[in-house]
Amino acid sequence: MVLVKREALEASFLALYDAIKEVNDHHLLFKTLLGDIRSTLDCIEPLIKETVEDAKELDFPEDELHNFRVQMEEGIELIRKCSKVAPLSTDEKYIYRNKLGQLGKSLQRLLDILKAHSIRDVKKTLVTVKNIETLVQQIDVNFGAQINSSKRIEGWCAIPEPPPLVVGLEGPLKELKMKLFSDEISMLVLTAPGGCGKTTLATKFCQDEEVRDKFKNNIFFVTVSKKPNLNLIVEELYQSKGSQVPDFQNEVIAVDCLHEFLNQTGKNPLLLVLDDVWSESESLLEMFDEWKMPNCKILVTSRFAFPRFGSPYNLKSLSDEEAMALFIHSAYLGDISSHVPEDLARQVLKHCKGFPLAITVVGRSLCGQPIEIWQKRLIEWSKGSSILNSDHDLLVCLQSSLDALEKESITIKECFLDLSSFLEDQRIPATTLIDIWGESYKIDEDWLCIANLCELTNRNLANLIVTRKDPREVDGYYTEHFVTLHDILRELAIYLSSVESIEQRKRLIIDMSGDHFPEWWTEQKCQPINAHLLSISTDGNFSSKWPNMQLPQAEVVILNFQSKKYALPTFLEKMDKLKVLIVTKYGLLPGELDNFPLLGSLLHLKRIRFERISIPSISKSPVQLESLEKISLFMCKIGQAFSNCAVKLVDLLPNVVEMNIDYCNDLVELPAMLCDLISLKKLSITNSHKLSALPEEIGKLVNLEMLRLRSCTDLSEFPDSIQSLINLTYLDISDCFSIKELPEHIGGMRSLEVLNMRQCSRLQELPTSVLNLEQLKEVICDEETRVLWEPFLSVLKYTHVRVVKDDINLNWLHKFPT
Repeated sequence: MVLVKREALEASFLALYDAIKEVNDHHLLFKTLLGDIRSTLDCIEPLIKETVEDAKELDFPEDELHNFRVQMEEGIELIRKCSKVAPLSTDEKYIYRNKLGQLGKSLQRLLDILKAHSIRDVKKTLVTVKNIETLVQQIDVNFGAQINSSKRIEGWCAIPEPPPLVVGLEGPLKELKMKLFSDEISMLVLTAPGGCGKTTLATKFCQDEEVRDKFKNNIFFVTVSKKPNLNLIVEELYQSKGSQVPDFQNEVIAVDCLHEFLNQTGKNPLLLVLDDVWSESESLLEMFDEWKMPNCKILVTSRFAFPRFGSPYNLKSLSDEEAMALFIHSAYLGDISSHVPEDLARQVLKHCKGFPLAITVVGRSLCGQPIEIWQKRLIEWSKGSSILNSDHDLLVCLQSSLDALEKESITIKECFLDLSSFLEDQRIPATTLIDIWGESYKIDEDWLCIANLCELTNRNLANLIVTRKDPREVDGYYTEHFVTLHDILRELAIYLSSVESIEQRKRLIIDMSGDHFPEWWTEQKCQPINAHLLSISTDGNFSSKWPNMQLPQAEVVILNFQSKKYALPTFLEKMDKLKVLIVTKYGLLPGELDNFPLLGSLLHLKRIRFERISIPSISKSPVQLESLEKISLFMCKIGQAFSNCAVKLVDLLPNVVEMNIDYCNDLVELPAMLCDLISLKKLSITNSHKLSALPEEIGKLVNLEMLRLRSCTDLSEFPDSIQSLINLTYLDISDCFSIKELPEHIGGMRSLEVLNMRQCSRLQELPTSVLNLEQLKEVICDEETRVLWEPFLSVLKYTHVRVVKDDINLNWLHKFPT
């Protein structure tokens, strides 16, 4: 009976597919929407046929199967009506667009379910947990170590995700394929002003079926940016292939290694995308042009044409029809309740110049607003003038939308402007923003910061990326949340942060090349600057001593560097109000940090976050931080920090309540001295794959409320003293594949409310002491582990066991920024 219903679903699908194909070829009014639906159907077709032919069991109810079939049959009727309609009124156009949009969403949901079903079939081929362990062990995230697996690891040089709705790129995509598949072209420059969709088109090109058939897994997507770092580019390319990352002593060696990489990889068809290339990088393109290889194709996206490398491909702005389709999607004009006269919408679109970025941002800012607001915004745009020398029309639109945002929420606008404090084209960790916003805007709950990021994403002012997360799981774990910012939006944020004089700016953002300091800095006569946030970015050639600077009001300092060695600025010690210090070394290898002792003069410092820093020995550089409440170490080298240490850590950090250690792969055993920090309430150690043991002294952390040991794949057991954590309410041991048994006396943790034990598949039984966990409300686990809990649930009447079906996909281990 189920197979009969699936065959009926396939029959309805094929009828809808034929109807779309017939209408889409000659219908102009809804060509974009029909084209999107046809693309979705193209993706569904092989999956639905596979399901029917193999008589596979779909993972959704029969009534939903029936609903999909009914929706397809209704879709067939809708398509037929669209093909026969006479010229429509404005309201009728919106009604049909809305119905076609709903059909597209329904088909997308079916596609998502069928994809998930297909992935689960792959999971079943991994017969034992040992297979998973072997794969994890092959993935050594210790900063460029040799990776034995031949599989391509996504995360480095990975293809970005396109936006939810893409319009107007079908023709350009075909033309790109025609040009790059030609034997005469080895490098093609895709050019257009900022915000026109160059990166989106390059992304769609990499994801195209014909392109993937030709280049297989030999597709690399590298973001070059305005200030390229050749060493980082080469490091990422080697890392993406699972090869040993060379140690570049200078750029000459990096060039040689790049040439060697292309020679080796280019033995098979190779596609290399160089995204966001600026005029300063013309020499880089010259180098690639000299190394032409018959199997290698290079696609360059840039605001500059670079005519010396052949005829560029000029990406045009959207047509009126395409712009209207994208605008309707962004402003939800398909919903009659938010109907706005078409002539008014077209006036708005004139100011967007057919730029997709402007259309989406402006559309979201006007969504749900009354007509009067639309009219007011048009008047403001008509009076607008250039705010930057380039792309001024686009930036005027964006600035107006941002001004409107300020009237709704000044904090959201301030959060947006803070995003400009980080390097261009880099993923910004959400946990970093949590630290900044927590102190700057007194946001006490981490999830409220994430809500702000969601608000910015909803308005198309930023893009929130979650690399691995169960959408139903809300546990305050945001290490796998990142934010990206479009270059144009970053330029706008930097401009708006720089309108006032240097002395009066709220944010002071300094982006340096080599040892070239801004003139105002070297010429100033120790005049105080009132900025509350200071951001300094330096490249790999920076080696100077820091000039003096006075920032008596500064509460947040962000230091971004790329050199192997870096000294903390001496002027930090005079920042009496500093509360947050963020130090990030960009690249794959950790950097050395000097001047550690000056941190001891920061009497009000509450939060420190280090990324890719080699932490020096505490014995050699003891620093007392009495006010410090939170420490975060991300991809840091911390092994030497606690070795042979005679200093009592509790004397240096008496008031730390939260410590986060992520991706610190030289951490083999948690130092016992950390267990002296009895003020700790939250301890999170995640993705530290060599951590094999916890100290017996961990029971001393009697005030601990949350212990997260997620993805510590070598951790196999717990000390008996863990039962002494009587105030622990949340324990996360998910993805700890080596754990064979829970502590015998785990029942001593009488306050435990939530236990996350997903992917702990080597567990064979539970200790009887779990019956003492009277406060336990939820256990999160796999289907296999759920069986272990069933004998105890008659006693643990208030405990709910939630089964999470995880797809086996270890790529999330590598999706962190470089």
